[in-house]
Amino acid sequence: MGNNNNDKTDQSILELLEQNCRLTSGEIAALLDLEEMIIQQRIVAMEQKGIICTYQAMVNWEKTATEKVNALIEVKITPQREVGFDAVAERIYRFPEVHSVLLMSGDYDLAVFLEGKNMKDVAQFVSSKLATMEHVLSTATHFVLKTYKKHGCIMEDGETDRRLVITP
Repeated sequence: MGNNNNDKTDQSILELLEQNCRLTSGEIAALLDLEEMIIQQRIVAMEQKGIICTYQAMVNWEKTATEKVNALIEVKITPQREVGFDAVAERIYRFPEVHSVLLMSGDYDLAVFLEGKNMKDVAQFVSSKLATMEHVLSTATHFVLKTYKKHGCIMEDGETDRRLVITP
């Protein structure tokens, strides 16, 4: 029975950190009505197990002077004997431009999210590094034009107060 309670506590810690990774172990302890030392131990254990992978700020680059281009590349590949899609996916995710690689169901095998300085950078990456890889059958590049919501965070809230204005 105690193990189930630990799972629920770990899940609560993870949910809180996912919402706000800047929460201290003391703040989490207060929110969950537990001792801070227990929270610290749980967090360290989950970091060591690879459950908590990183702590990261969500930046809306569109509101800065920094120019960046993000793209989604659909990649069709031939799975390799014994390792399936894993070996090709690993070669792709090792490139520093690549932010995420996901195995997908449907029309293509891998979804590759990457970032470049401009569209030419992304096109160069796809044509010289990605499309030429062994076992890559085809690619389709989609450029991100605008991000509205990312990882649960609304990047640009166009919502204004929709209540009717009452004037005397």
